[in-house]
Amino acid sequence: MASQVLVAANRGPLSYALSDDGTLDARRGGGGLVSGLSAALAQQPGALWICAALSDADREAVRRGVAEPGVRMLAIDPEVYDDAYNGIANSVLWFTHHHLYDVPREPVFDAAFRRRWDSYVVYNRAFAEALAEEAAEGAAVLVQDYQLALVPGLLRDLRPDLRIGHFTHTPWASPDFLGMLPDDIRQQLMWGMLGADRLGFHTWAWTENFLLGARLDDATGVAEPSRPSGSGDHGVAHRRVSAGGGLGEERFTHVGPYPLGVDADDLRALAHRPVVDDKLAALRAEVGDRKAIVRVDRTELSKNILRGLLAYRELLTTHPEWRERVVHLASAYPSRQDLEAYRSYTASVRELAAEINAEFGTADWQPVLVSVEDDFARSLAAYRMADVALVNPVRDGMNLVAKEIPVVSEAGCALVLSTGAGAYEELRADALTVNPYDVTATAAALHEALSMPDAERAERTKRLAAASTALPPSTWFEAQLTALTHPKANPTHT
Repeated sequence: MASQVLVAANRGPLSYALSDDGTLDARRGGGGLVSGLSAALAQQPGALWICAALSDADREAVRRGVAEPGVRMLAIDPEVYDDAYNGIANSVLWFTHHHLYDVPREPVFDAAFRRRWDSYVVYNRAFAEALAEEAAEGAAVLVQDYQLALVPGLLRDLRPDLRIGHFTHTPWASPDFLGMLPDDIRQQLMWGMLGADRLGFHTWAWTENFLLGARLDDATGVAEPSRPSGSGDHGVAHRRVSAGGGLGEERFTHVGPYPLGVDADDLRALAHRPVVDDKLAALRAEVGDRKAIVRVDRTELSKNILRGLLAYRELLTTHPEWRERVVHLASAYPSRQDLEAYRSYTASVRELAAEINAEFGTADWQPVLVSVEDDFARSLAAYRMADVALVNPVRDGMNLVAKEIPVVSEAGCALVLSTGAGAYEELRADALTVNPYDVTATAAALHEALSMPDAERAERTKRLAAASTALPPSTWFEAQLTALTHPKANPTHT
């Protein structure tokens, strides 16, 4: 039966495990976004989530015709998927949007890049064709993230009747970085995005960057954006569609911010499970009555873990009074270890933490407790005991950790937050904000956070938690769906 509401994302709400006897078991995916989208889709009868088969077990489930209600997996050729996901999405688009290139050496757009880009097109086309096949007349389609940036344009050509939205969970590149892409590739990227009726980003800044980037291709199909007054949209980008070489029609894409928050009740319930209580007891035994500076990240280049550790080392150097009175709990989940740059970065995190422990540690005190295991229960336990939360990315779409820790921290926490985090726009009034590149300023902010009076810290935490939970995932999704299907009812997002 055709669906009236569809979500497309690289990762789905479940994955399969293949047992020794050949049976397939479906396992629900984790994470606030997956949970929030799943809850929102559950309120939409007949809604469908289309995703990629990520593992051999997933692809085997597709081959056998195994399917869970409301989910369709696409078994894309593994080589095509690797080229599209690792070769383009994670090695080109991610680096472009996060401004991560080592410019004297990168990027290099050669024949190998073109081959991988062709795979990215094939990958996006597979999603567009599946959506076109499954969508009812006039259905609403919400496409998720930079892996599927071409889907709106491809789907628009296949099914012009559909209402299409796209949300980007990363930052959007500044015009300078977007302009690094080859002209024809950049034009394909923008053309794909502007196939949508509505584009969403986490912040005003990323919205503005998209609109500025649209001007780069004014002569090739994207006119200069305008900003209407009295609207929840931050701007409108134009997409010229020619017909038979003539002027044809002009389509409009509405662009605006939807700042994703966290579900307080769900997060607190997760944080008080018995497994988390056990992790908390173990951490408290290691930390004792010392203060805890907590960070939780993937070992992702943009997260700025190394400068955070350098700032902690400078804190211990310039403020020796904190020695043996504070512990830095650093959870750094391994990320994209099939890419050498990420393996090297993860190794550097381990090495720097070991250096700090060797320099300052005593028989009774280990300054840094670093975990590079994917252990969500340990992270939640660290949230609960955080006196200070350190969130210092160089550039981040949102960074939900900055919103999660104030919600869960039991005694209240002071938030040290970089200007590069998407959450900065919402949380800066009650955070201690820093330039992510300034190690000395970050060390000073850590000292200020550790020295903050309990009453001030508690009051700040209360306000941070309120701001962090203003638009939980299910409400965030519903706001976009409403704006897509009932544009006149579009609320203003600030």
